[in-house]
Amino acid sequence: MRKLLPLTPEQLARAEYKLMNPAPGSRIEAAQKFGVDLTLLVEQLRLTPAQRVRKLEDAVNELAKIRGIGRRSK
Repeated sequence: MRKLLPLTPEQLARAEYKLMNPAPGSRIEAAQKFGVDLTLLVEQLRLTPAQRVRKLEDAVNELAKIRGIGRRSK
């Protein structure tokens, strides 16, 4: 399996620019017009891969707790 590395400052700057200033007719512009909040993508890209995984695990754990509460209250 390939090791995931954080973006370099140059890669992050390029990605942020593309997301915040989408080229006309691009898929990014289409996503923005559809209603995708591109600032959330920028926020995620600022995290390391390990930090993103931790956030996802936290969300999954919280969802599992909520589901458990819902099942007990029926």
